[in-house]
Amino acid sequence: APGHRDFIKNMITGTSQADAAVLIVAAGTGEFEAGISSNGQTREHLLLAFTLGVREVIIAINKMDTTSPPYNEARYNEIKKEVGAYLKKVGFQVPRVPFIPISAFKGVNMDSLTTYMF
Repeated sequence: APGHRDFIKNMITGTSQADAAVLIVAAGTGEFEAGISSNGQTREHLLLAFTLGVREVIIAINKMDTTSPPYNEARYNEIKKEVGAYLKKVGFQVPRVPFIPISAFKGVNMDSLTTYMF
């Protein structure tokens, strides 16, 4: 992403002081795939967090309103499976990691649970 490298120092400084992290993963087609690719930011941030001592992480799967169809449970499960496999590879305790489907733009699952998303 443009400017990403400019903020790595700040990310490392903040993460080195953190006890827990919330990682926002984009559910949009192409966005998730770019983040989870071998040079993707999703992988980079998870590896850095674990290396710097963060053992508690929450995965928020954002932009669920942009999936086809909107709030697609199959897409959620696909992302959960791929991110979960990488979390395990890095060393996180995957059964303890919550995966939360959200739509920040629409406020879905942000401050209260929705009745129409899994």
